[in-house]
Amino acid sequence: MTVLAVDVGGTKLAAAVWAGALGEVTRSPTGTDPWTALTELLDPLVAGVAGIGVGCGGPMAWPAGAVSPLNIPAWRGGFPLRDRLAERYGVPVRLHNDAACAAVGEHWQGGWGTDHLLGMVVSTGVGGGLVIGGRLVDGAGGNAGHVGHIVVDPLGPPCPCGGRGCLEAIARGPAIVAWAAGQGCTAGTGVELAELAAHGDRVALQAFAQAGRALGVGIASAAALLDVEVVAVGGGISQVPALWPTLRRTLREHARLSFLGELRVEPAALGPTAGLVGAAALLVAGDRYWSPSRAGAVEG
Repeated sequence: MTVLAVDVGGTKLAAAVWAGALGEVTRSPTGTDPWTALTELLDPLVAGVAGIGVGCGGPMAWPAGAVSPLNIPAWRGGFPLRDRLAERYGVPVRLHNDAACAAVGEHWQGGWGTDHLLGMVVSTGVGGGLVIGGRLVDGAGGNAGHVGHIVVDPLGPPCPCGGRGCLEAIARGPAIVAWAAGQGCTAGTGVELAELAAHGDRVALQAFAQAGRALGVGIASAAALLDVEVVAVGGGISQVPALWPTLRRTLREHARLSFLGELRVEPAALGPTAGLVGAAALLVAGDRYWSPSRAGAVEG
């Protein structure tokens, strides 16, 4: 089966054709008009595909596919992304949370050797998806595993969700950069801040250590609740080496139950393509990663 895989993020869009393996990935900025940017990306790629699998930031109405991403202001309030794509391209469209797609990709093609996995994306936002017993867990509204809104510091900073002290409020890229700026750092992006950290800048190192601490607390809590064997952490922030020493130390301090002794927390095996691979799997391996009993009525 040849399908088009799409990853819709708050900062960038990505797409690639899957025909037994992931083809060349095309990317573009999300920008202030994400629908136009998305269709300009997809129009040259869609010919001959049997369907489109999409991972998009949430929250969303699932399986209907109306999205209200916290990090895409133009779509807050509900944008009928699944319906719009199905109408434009005339093929079935399956849409799920982007972090759920990343978890699916890691389970399906990541080679972890477990059927109990939490996949995370730490980027413009912090999301998660959950595979238990070899199948994607959807939850009531498709948001199961959304670890970004575990509260890791009740007195912490405000979160885009309206709460306070969520993991996302501390560990997402823009929050890390903003904290560093408050300490006098001149880095304007996560990439620039990571470069400063690589050269030993004190504030940059402290910023990523703070994010790593929050991630360690959040992952320890989630793993104790879910009894997973692997946590695969993807997204741009996960690729910053300065994040990991404090994350691992904090995890050791908090994940003390005996059944967490063999827990593996590692960078995503598929790197930045995990979400695209998982989006393709919604169609290609739908028997494990899609719920036809709930979703059949809304398929394009």
